[in-house]
Amino acid sequence: MKRKTNSLIQIGLVVVSLLLYATPAWTQTQSAADRLKTNSRMLYHDGPVRTGVQNVYFIFYGCWNNPICGPLDDPAVVNIVSEFTAMVGTSPYMAINSTYTDSAGNPASPLVYAGMVFDSSYAHGDVLTKADIEAIISDQILSFRLPSDPQGIYIVATSADIASNDTGFCIPGAPPFHSYCYIAGMPTPYVFLGHPSRCPTVAGAAFVGQPTPNGSFAGDAMVANLAHALNGLLTDPFDTGWFDRYGLENADKGT
Repeated sequence: MKRKTNSLIQIGLVVVSLLLYATPAWTQTQSAADRLKTNSRMLYHDGPVRTGVQNVYFIFYGCWNNPICGPLDDPAVVNIVSEFTAMVGTSPYMAINSTYTDSAGNPASPLVYAGMVFDSSYAHGDVLTKADIEAIISDQILSFRLPSDPQGIYIVATSADIASNDTGFCIPGAPPFHSYCYIAGMPTPYVFLGHPSRCPTVAGAAFVGQPTPNGSFAGDAMVANLAHALNGLLTDPFDTGWFDRYGLENADKGT
């Protein structure tokens, strides 16, 4: 059953996303006195930000819509994530990213939902490396199931049976993962969006043991993680944009 996502709830989830992973994984081993402060100033490192309207494409990898692979994931998850993306892209909250500009003064831009595909082939296995994730995206672009879009951002969202150690997924303190690769010679930014049900207390800590806005733990936690990753990607797509002295991006910041 499709659950309509309220736009005000969605904006609230963006705020929640900023709280989920305030401290990077490698700081977890430090003593409380030595932990890095996250209220340090954001710094510009002379690289690009994502300017112009960004088109967001989803690849739902794993057991999403194929009965052959076993019980299907809740279809509400797909609805919630896609509806959130369609509605949040030009919201006042996402517009905060426009305060991060490139060297020419061009702001990081809003985004729009541009489409989705399902990949239940398991062609790259169920433990994904960074190279596997990039190959999943490449497969869809080179087979013309998704466009090769210079304004595109590609989201690989996985079902609960998929792991990814390379991305820090399910590792306490690791922020939601974004990166980039080259496909057909074009720099291609992307996000890995692991299924929160695989490690609820890590990937959905804010929602464990309590009602969620849309009644779907996985859908609502995925939205929070996606918002976190998109904020960082828009303002620091190639690791040369905006981050603080400790390498924390805007959505990684806490108090």
